[in-house]
Amino acid sequence: MRRVVITGGAGFLGSHLCDHFLRQGLSVVVLDNLATGTMDNIAHLLGHPLFSFRRYDVTEYLYVEGEVDAVLHFASPASPLDYAQLPIETLKVGTLGTHKALGLAKAKRARFLLASTSEVYGDPDVHPQPETYWGNVNPVGPRSIYDEAKRAAEAFVMAYQRHHGLDTRIVRIFNTYGPRMRKHDGRAVPAFVTQALAGEPITVFGDGSQTRSLCYVDDLVDGIERLLMSDYRMPVNIGNPNEITMLQLAELVRELCGSDSEIVFEPLPADDPRRRRPLITLAQKVLRWAPTVPLEEGLARTIAWWREGHVFTAPDVMPSPTGSGPGSPVPGVGVDLS
Repeated sequence: MRRVVITGGAGFLGSHLCDHFLRQGLSVVVLDNLATGTMDNIAHLLGHPLFSFRRYDVTEYLYVEGEVDAVLHFASPASPLDYAQLPIETLKVGTLGTHKALGLAKAKRARFLLASTSEVYGDPDVHPQPETYWGNVNPVGPRSIYDEAKRAAEAFVMAYQRHHGLDTRIVRIFNTYGPRMRKHDGRAVPAFVTQALAGEPITVFGDGSQTRSLCYVDDLVDGIERLLMSDYRMPVNIGNPNEITMLQLAELVRELCGSDSEIVFEPLPADDPRRRRPLITLAQKVLRWAPTVPLEEGLARTIAWWREGHVFTAPDVMPSPTGSGPGSPVPGVGVDLS
């Protein structure tokens, strides 16, 4: 591979993928409307000879000049707060955006990788969750805008694979954390860390018994690359199978931050999954992948990043009702796609 397109490349995960591929000498094209991404995430890449950025609404007609070897579709609000504030945009990028990104891959005869999610399993009745589990999703609940958008995206991918013969991959991403998460994006790790560092009360929802399985971002990126380069064409879970309760996580973050913040409890949001843990047998077998960064080490790296004074609290721009339009440049930023 020589050249990849990453939709949503200015987001948390997308920007780490940019770093990874550039270190390997690949040319990287980022398309992002900055609805939830931020230029801060990719500012260090501007001017890199193999990197180009264009502000682009991927739900519109999608065009990139020149040859493309892979399209990685990561554009989407990805936290409960984001997709609650941007419900229509979330549905559109999961459906129309996936359709347009698949069309680009088809036109370029490129490999396509969809960033799907453990949210396709909903509030699971099967634990841990294997790729064969069809999920327990409330189609009219407050989280359905994200859950169903990703389930529809997977259906689009499989239709293009079966009908057009497109070379596709689907990664089901479980909870991931690390540097470049936004302070107020509604997810536990940035909330707990920033509250603990500021000496503020640490907010835990419900009684804190609900579980998540947290994967450090470097491990996730490694798994995604392995899937992209593999020959496996069905969904694969990528996540850390070590499960922890939210109360345990809050206590661990408080300890690692050296904080004396009290832990306070708020009502549990509707349809919040009770437990979440990936079965990664398939990834171990097919990709020879397993996470290597222990939770304490990953949290220490993340806390160190926050201590450096990063304050990514809001996106650079919110989309207009009609979107930013294809190809809209960010002032002062090069947008060459050649």
